[in-house]
Amino acid sequence: MRIDIDSYREIIDTLTRNKSRSFLTGFGVFWGVFMLVALMGGGQGMKEMLYNNFEGFAQNTVLMGASETTKPYKGFKKGRSWYMDYKDVERLKQQVPELDAVAPVLMGRGSTAYYGDQKTTPRIQGTLPEMTKIETPKMYYGRYINDMDVREQRKVCVIGKKIYKELFKEGGDPCGKKIRVDSTYYEVVGVDYRSGGISLGGRAEERITMPLTLMQAAYNRGNSVDMIAAVGRPGVLMSKITDRMRETVARAHYIDPTDEQGVGMFNTELMFQMISNVFKGVNILIWLVGLGTLLAGAIGVSNIMMVTVKERTTEIGIRRAIGATPKMILSQIISESIVLTLVAGMSGILFAVMILQMLEMANTEDGIIQTHFQVGFWTAIFCAVVVSTLGVLAGLAPAARAMSIKPVDAMRDE
Repeated sequence: MRIDIDSYREIIDTLTRNKSRSFLTGFGVFWGVFMLVALMGGGQGMKEMLYNNFEGFAQNTVLMGASETTKPYKGFKKGRSWYMDYKDVERLKQQVPELDAVAPVLMGRGSTAYYGDQKTTPRIQGTLPEMTKIETPKMYYGRYINDMDVREQRKVCVIGKKIYKELFKEGGDPCGKKIRVDSTYYEVVGVDYRSGGISLGGRAEERITMPLTLMQAAYNRGNSVDMIAAVGRPGVLMSKITDRMRETVARAHYIDPTDEQGVGMFNTELMFQMISNVFKGVNILIWLVGLGTLLAGAIGVSNIMMVTVKERTTEIGIRRAIGATPKMILSQIISESIVLTLVAGMSGILFAVMILQMLEMANTEDGIIQTHFQVGFWTAIFCAVVVSTLGVLAGLAPAARAMSIKPVDAMRDE
């Protein structure tokens, strides 16, 4: 479809003469595109905010904990308390080969950490280096605990972001410096900046992590563990091996293998699947709402173009009389429709992008954007293509009416 410069000027003149109608119609398209882009960006931001709570946490993980038994077993009554120990870790490694890593966890509360005049109240966690396969640390300074720390029971620790900011207010690398936790001094070997809301033993940013063997000795915990975290090998569905894991631990402690309360298990795989399904539904809803609003705007464009064609019956008839072909009339009407929808649509995209950018700036910490609300470049291009397509479709009916106008009928209408 080709149109010359004079025709473009005529389009602008026509839209300017009907500026009140053009504004109202264009606002419908503007609002539709704005809703679509803003909802898509907002949905993406909400999804990212939710997944930030699971930052660094493996999606195929099972957490095991000990609770009072709810079923009798081999002469033991229900309601019995029991505790997991380090041997359970070895049992799981040997009897469930589908597991990639098994990490025991000790947790402590009510401690106070000091550095100089500063103090804070952290959560204490003791674990092994295998924990990095379950909770991936985001090391800002230094390193995570290693095998040598565990074997030699070194008095070292990794501190979370919040602990670092409260104890070392002057900033800088704290590695090599010693902090006091209760009555014992520990050397800081790393700062974990992970801030996920779901982690073992409390939020990662509020936690001090030390070698498991050191915590067992320092807090007189013997060989017991509070929790066992296990992650499956790639491609392994944890839901298919959880019963075998429960049975492995339960039989060693004379607990009914079917006692789901006695040996509590939390499968993160199911949780992530549920979240993924929820956001698939949200995305479908966003597209339905956005496209529905766009369609309503396109219908408005079609209606206003029909009114415009009706008012310009004489003008169109005269143009036909002096030699304008139906193709030229078709080109004129559809071009007006495209210009109206495209200008309104691009304005809607730009306004939505500006609002999303402001949301990103509001979610910035330490100069780093925590949540991205912006839509992708190709998504914006796709929205522009959709608007242009709707502009063409909206102009078809008015264009067909304009082409059907005969010069004689136009003169009679005058």
